[in-house]
Amino acid sequence: MSVLLGVDIGGTAVKIGLVRACGEILVSETRSVNFDGYKTPILDTVVALAREVISKSPEKPDGIGVSATGQIDVHSGTVIGVGANLGNWLGSPIAQTLREAFALPVTVINDANAAALGEQRFGRAKGKDNVLVITVGTGVGGGIIEHGRLIEGKRGIGGEIGHFSIKFDGERCPCGNRGCFERYASTGALVRRFTGNPDLLAVLGVAPEAVDGKVIFDHLEHPAVAATVEAWIDCLAAGVISLVHIFNPEIVLIGGGISREESRFIRPLRERILGGVMPQFAKGLLVEAAGLGNSAGLLGACAYFWQSMGLDGNQ
Repeated sequence: MSVLLGVDIGGTAVKIGLVRACGEILVSETRSVNFDGYKTPILDTVVALAREVISKSPEKPDGIGVSATGQIDVHSGTVIGVGANLGNWLGSPIAQTLREAFALPVTVINDANAAALGEQRFGRAKGKDNVLVITVGTGVGGGIIEHGRLIEGKRGIGGEIGHFSIKFDGERCPCGNRGCFERYASTGALVRRFTGNPDLLAVLGVAPEAVDGKVIFDHLEHPAVAATVEAWIDCLAAGVISLVHIFNPEIVLIGGGISREESRFIRPLRERILGGVMPQFAKGLLVEAAGLGNSAGLLGACAYFWQSMGLDGNQ
């Protein structure tokens, strides 16, 4: 199966493309899924856009690999958990809907796990068998690859690294627990440090709703801003150090928009991680920004399809 339809479903948009085994994306399109406040079911938008993409390509797909937001039961291809209000997304039968619409085999995987597989097959973790990918955004997601295989757990929902606790008596998390990693280490957590502090907000000179990672990093010359960002990086490093001690990866990749800040984010984070792990864990350990950007989920969804079907993508 040399060409697949890759589908990457997020909370705000879906990206669909035809993907060759080498990682070449022949044609792709992106469309909003919340254009009317989720009144139109997300899967309706996905199916309509998939038909358009297929119609534009001279090569037709032999299967469909899906990356999707939420907790995904990989056996049924169904959304069994969501971390945000996404209309009627919970319970969506992704695999069944796409199989019926296109008469093709379908696999479905969580988007963060897909990003890990995409980086391993096509990105900066290519050739590595033990990989930890962490996506830093509104929350914290990730995927763990051990001996070349994704750690999925019983139902395919393993690897929820945003929800292990780094502070047992810490902030309450929407998941119901306290002190979750993402409550302290996400870009969303960094933004909350500023929007909840009038003095820091005054330094940025913008309204609370305008604060994002870029605005914050654009003001790093101010000592109070720099100190706040340093404290946030400390939280992220603490969680990654714990994960390195558990999984002993060859490479840690950091994804999300903030990962473009090499000198002001990736470099200090790398220094903290390599300086904080036990010496034998630090030997040969690479800590880098993820390389695939917005294509990670799309490519990873296809990688998961080939892996699940026991194919190398060239058959």
